[in-house]
Amino acid sequence: MVKLVSQPICPVADTRDLPQALRQALSDKISEVVVFRDEVTLVVPREHIIEVLTHLRDVQQFNMLTDETCVDYYPREPRFGILYQLYSLPRNLRLRVKVMLSEYDPKMPTAVGVYRNANWLEREIYDLFGIHFEGHPDLRRILLPANWQGHPLRKEVPVAVEENAFSFNRARIDAQKPYATE
Repeated sequence: MVKLVSQPICPVADTRDLPQALRQALSDKISEVVVFRDEVTLVVPREHIIEVLTHLRDVQQFNMLTDETCVDYYPREPRFGILYQLYSLPRNLRLRVKVMLSEYDPKMPTAVGVYRNANWLEREIYDLFGIHFEGHPDLRRILLPANWQGHPLRKEVPVAVEENAFSFNRARIDAQKPYATE
């Protein structure tokens, strides 16, 4: 019978100890550590994101990238936030890493070298938000046709409001809609 013994690499046991440990380990690489309702978020400048993600994977044991996404904070500047959701399987901890990008320079290094599943996630962000990931092995559209103009999840087009159709107003609403003709 084989007995497995695992020794934790980092002495952090739960989320309460995580912010202080990360401040000590990454003090010169992070801008801010935010704790809200026991959720820890590291705000990192884009030039340090690969170093921080590598440290979190190798030293802090955040070995799974569960999601990478983007948020458009228009009209605020910096406009875009790239969010990495990390999970540590051995320690059962979650961590969010955030990078803010300017509307006028929406590019950052790819995380594919650190987490391989970032490949498809970064392609989705590129397709829907127009963020360019430098060094990405296959940066092309993943959801929309190659000839599609623009990026649909950017807050650039005003939201249209459509009146609800009921039995008393359906004919008037249908008359105003642009339907295809043969």
